[in-house]
Amino acid sequence: MSTSEQPTEDELRAAYEAEMKRLRVEQVLLESVVSLVNLGMRRTGLAPGTEDEREPAQVHLAIESVRALTPLLEQILPEQAGPIRDAVSRLQLAFVQIGGAAPADAGSSPDASPGPSAPGGQAAGPPQAPEPPKPGEPGPAQKSGRLWIPGQ
Repeated sequence: MSTSEQPTEDELRAAYEAEMKRLRVEQVLLESVVSLVNLGMRRTGLAPGTEDEREPAQVHLAIESVRALTPLLEQILPEQAGPIRDAVSRLQLAFVQIGGAAPADAGSSPDASPGPSAPGGQAAGPPQAPEPPKPGEPGPAQKSGRLWIPGQ
């Protein structure tokens, strides 16, 4: 057996310790937020080849998790706050596009149909392309109240 090919347990432990000394919480936080956005976007099932992975509840959880962590990122990594806000906005738009609604908002939206048949009734047909907003007007996600906008 050659020991030059495989690191020993002590070598692995030393490498792990060295990495832990270099690693910053800010890095882990940013990587976690980026992973949540990427996983949430994948769970929308909108990317080709991911249609069978659609899980609106997972998308909602990713959005809420990133929203909860965003104030921390704004404080410690202000240069990353803008791109993160943009990414979560795109994720929220995708969530609305797949017919997702926050559990608390699902029945309280004024344009939501009453009863359990609402999701199947409107989300069944893809021909419902929303009219693009005019410049300066809020888009459909903003009008629905489901889009998080910093400062509002």
